[in-house]
Amino acid sequence: MKIFYRLGLLFFMVIMAGILFLRRLRSLFLFSVLFLLALLPKRTYAQQALVKYVKPIIGTQKMGHTYPGATVPFGAVQLSPDTDTLSYEMNGKYNGDVYKYCAGYKYEDKTIVGFSHTHFSGTGHSDLGDFLVMPTQGRLKLNPGTADNPGSGFRSGFSHANEHIEAGYYRVKLDDHQIMAELTATERVGLHRYTFPKSEDSHVVLDLMSGIYNYEDKNVWTFVRVVNDTLVTGYRQTNGWARTRTVYFAMSFSKPFKGYGQKNFDKTQVYKGFWRKFDQTRNFPDIAGKRIRMYFDFTTTDEEQVVIKFALSPVSQENALENMRSEAPGWDFDRIKAKAQAKWNTELNKIVIDASEDDKINFYTAMYHAFINPTNYTDVNTEYKGLDQNVHKANGFTNYTTFSLWDTYRALHPFLNIMQPSRNNDIVKSMLAHYDQSTLKMLPIWSHYANDNWCMSGYHSVSVIADAVVKGVYNGNAARALEACVTTANRRSYEGIGDYIDKGYIPAENNRTSVSNTLEYAYDDWCIAQMAKKLGREDVYSTFIKRAANWRNVFDARIGFMRPRLADGSFKKDFDALSTHDQGFIEGNTWNYSFFVPHDPKAMIEVMGGAKRVAARLDSLFTMHLPDEFFAETEDITREGIIGGYVHGNEPAHHVAYLYNWVGQPWKTQERVRMILKMQYKPTPDGLGGNDDCGQMSAWYMFSSLGFYPVSPGSDEYALGSPAVNTAVLNLENGKKLTIEAVNQSDKHIYVAKVLLNGRLLKGHTIRHADIIDGGVLRFVMTDKIR
Repeated sequence: MKIFYRLGLLFFMVIMAGILFLRRLRSLFLFSVLFLLALLPKRTYAQQALVKYVKPIIGTQKMGHTYPGATVPFGAVQLSPDTDTLSYEMNGKYNGDVYKYCAGYKYEDKTIVGFSHTHFSGTGHSDLGDFLVMPTQGRLKLNPGTADNPGSGFRSGFSHANEHIEAGYYRVKLDDHQIMAELTATERVGLHRYTFPKSEDSHVVLDLMSGIYNYEDKNVWTFVRVVNDTLVTGYRQTNGWARTRTVYFAMSFSKPFKGYGQKNFDKTQVYKGFWRKFDQTRNFPDIAGKRIRMYFDFTTTDEEQVVIKFALSPVSQENALENMRSEAPGWDFDRIKAKAQAKWNTELNKIVIDASEDDKINFYTAMYHAFINPTNYTDVNTEYKGLDQNVHKANGFTNYTTFSLWDTYRALHPFLNIMQPSRNNDIVKSMLAHYDQSTLKMLPIWSHYANDNWCMSGYHSVSVIADAVVKGVYNGNAARALEACVTTANRRSYEGIGDYIDKGYIPAENNRTSVSNTLEYAYDDWCIAQMAKKLGREDVYSTFIKRAANWRNVFDARIGFMRPRLADGSFKKDFDALSTHDQGFIEGNTWNYSFFVPHDPKAMIEVMGGAKRVAARLDSLFTMHLPDEFFAETEDITREGIIGGYVHGNEPAHHVAYLYNWVGQPWKTQERVRMILKMQYKPTPDGLGGNDDCGQMSAWYMFSSLGFYPVSPGSDEYALGSPAVNTAVLNLENGKKLTIEAVNQSDKHIYVAKVLLNGRLLKGHTIRHADIIDGGVLRFVMTDKIR
């Protein structure tokens, strides 16, 4: 009715305006026009198509960073090509080459073995790669072949010239089969569209053996049920990084297959029961085993398209089918693609920047990477599988998984607290659900798919939870959250916590990463103290603020470095400050870890000898030469990820460039940040200097490009740096906008003369969370002069 009312009113006003104008009553005419404009709806601005800036920045050749496939923001399905099938083990030992395939896709490869539905983005260890699908034509082959001889199997050569990648969409021509493959996705459904040539022997291979970081016994069991000539359901259970991971599926074809079959490659199963009565290899609908590959046969006309919908569920085949029917009814591939890209545009438009084209590619690719993980782990009916392997309902929240917390607590979750607070609120609730279901009563360490794989050190869930509580993002029972954090921090049997509580440090003879664990526990304990302070729990605050000072116990004042300490109180004698291995640290040497006191940099500077001495030490870190021998055996770092001795490609020192603010030399923070942005992030396929680690590297980039960074999550302050954008508008969830302006911005004007918030001069070198989410204008006045 409002539309008809306005149209009628518009018609009336136009007639009246014309009469008044003809009578030369211009003042009344002007009044009428203004009145008319006031009645019209406010102008709305269309979203920019920012998906065009998302590029396949994968990483260096040595590292499997991320994948160029099809997914929606935080989607359960992450559908992508896999380019080889390397085994995790070779001759009974770890096969080092498998590390290059952490994401399944390696840019330098020239063949594709198929398209699987689950992947990790930029991790330094791996799993997943579930349900690999590969279209072929010609003679049926049920082995993947080799990269040197792709024709010996179902894999195919491809060229990057025939590969096209967008957010939410992937396309490649499979040269050996003359098939065009296209991928897109919803939250829980992967869609494949294969354009076949004319052939009597077209096939779709479903490889239920394939996986990432795969090995002979990784598949525990697989079940497949052929419901009819277009629908297949089933599940597979694996024992890998997650030791009890079960994924259910429903697979539907747009065209009936004319026949199907399977081959069981398991040669170890002795007892096979009386199923031998049946020929299970051809057109048999009830299939089970450990190592199975299936195929579906078609006759295709030239340019005929076959669409496949492949839905996942953590709970059941029935739920997978319900997910498919809910999210992907019908067969309109282009409609699903458009919806996926619209979702990406919505997310990417939460920050609209003005910068160079290269910086836009870097920024929006980083934003894309940051919004891949954590992943949705809830079916459309709100069910999910819990850590206890039982089925639960997510009441009032979306359950998430894929928590690479040793990495992402540093910047990704603080970034989500600004740009995705409701989602991070659900992430915290997911962590607390994990705690409730844990028999050990621990929050997640590194968890995925209803499992904790216990990777890396610290108990950094408490950092994520404390940051959300302190910043007012978490809207649940904060007292219960504090209890979960305290209980986790007191699990004496976990990685030296008992020693840490008793001695104030972890003895080197009891733990190979004793120093880094001690430092990270101390920071996490400070986070617990901040949450307790916020909640008025003075008893908890008192205990954990004391524990937060335990970093002092591994600092050797005689050499000025953090150093392994023995149970008798003495420091380890055979110590090399440049080495990581067997020196008490993980993914970093003491040059990087000695600055890891993010929660108390003032005290750290004091014990290190004062501001002048620490400034010189920071200078040395960024300008020294770290010989190759000190990282040659480290998988997750290469020369490209190192500046001097500062290892940006790993996370422990991500805050270090901002420490110059605490030693009275903020201009060096500004110099270092702009240098790191240029050197470690490039708009090329190998443009990252290290593992993206589920968005941490990308979150560092976005924060630093905007001009501030969370040195110590759990605090409500961010350290100021040097913005790389010309302008940025942060469209906040509360409806407000924060506009960031860099006046006189250029590659030479990297220094900050002053910072104004809504016209008010900011004193010091921090900005508060409340100032950011209240919106307004944050103006950096840039100069080429050191200030």
